[in-house]
Amino acid sequence: MWIFYIVGGLFGIAFVAALLRDPRRFRNAVRLGLAVGCLGLGVLGEASRLDPAMFDRFVFALLALPALTVLVLAGFLLANGVTMLRREGRRPANLLSLLAGAGCLLILALLVLAQYRQDRLTATLAIVSLLVAGYIAFLFCSYLAYAVVYGRLAARPGVGFIIVLGSGLIRGKVPPLLAARLDRALSVWHEEHSAGRSPFFVVSGGQGPDEPVPESHAMADYLLAHAIPPDRVLCEDRSRTTDENLRFSKALIVERDPTARCVIVTNNFHAFRAALAARRAGLDGQVLGSPTASYYWPSATIREFVAILAGYPLINLSVATLLVVFGIAVGTE
Repeated sequence: MWIFYIVGGLFGIAFVAALLRDPRRFRNAVRLGLAVGCLGLGVLGEASRLDPAMFDRFVFALLALPALTVLVLAGFLLANGVTMLRREGRRPANLLSLLAGAGCLLILALLVLAQYRQDRLTATLAIVSLLVAGYIAFLFCSYLAYAVVYGRLAARPGVGFIIVLGSGLIRGKVPPLLAARLDRALSVWHEEHSAGRSPFFVVSGGQGPDEPVPESHAMADYLLAHAIPPDRVLCEDRSRTTDENLRFSKALIVERDPTARCVIVTNNFHAFRAALAARRAGLDGQVLGSPTASYYWPSATIREFVAILAGYPLINLSVATLLVVFGIAVGTE
């Protein structure tokens, strides 16, 4: 099994090099996932050295544990989905936990049905579903692991601008989710101020159809209420998406100092996707995450992952198509 250790080590070296070069790439997450996966295969391969009785127990655990994990995960996602609907309303984005939990149960049921019926069609559907789900699960686990790594990267001091991304108002007021972003930005500003610097805030967010004022105006009022000088607050009030947040904020920064570095503040579940968008916008800055309510985090994380996958349609559709073709070929044999 030494080959898995070698390949895993090579992926690990490639991951570290890419992380140091530019941490704002999704391929870094994939490299991390491949490194951990190869090393895990190497460890599993060591089981071949066990005595027959221990090897049988190991194989049983290897088969039973993933099924039990998926079952527990499905229950958690279904419960979280109900909580999201109760607390956040019946919007499509709040259904993601429920849908993910139902999808996990559907795949388990399909596998059990294939074992029970023993017919070619059911077996083919089970194999195809398992392959595609495995690919998505690998990317999701890689994304989660790398999001934790990225979230622990500290921003370098000496920034000229602090961009705060908007997230919607409630009756024209800053809700707790957005307040957490602004409070994190305030802590960065005070750290810079104590070192003799006075960076600008760039509060970014336009006016939604159900909002009486632009998000950025309410955010600016929040900062002013926390004793930030008015001449240190810039409002970007045209954006509707994260990409527009960063692109329009960059225009405000370039007007004042094209060489300045920045930090971008959002919630922790959104930090990595915002970092990918910041790289596309050409912003020289690290993204910092603020805390999020525990019940909100699972659904929001799934939403972020889906949005990232949608940003790479060609490669994901190509891999999924190959897996489907391979699964059909295996199932029909």
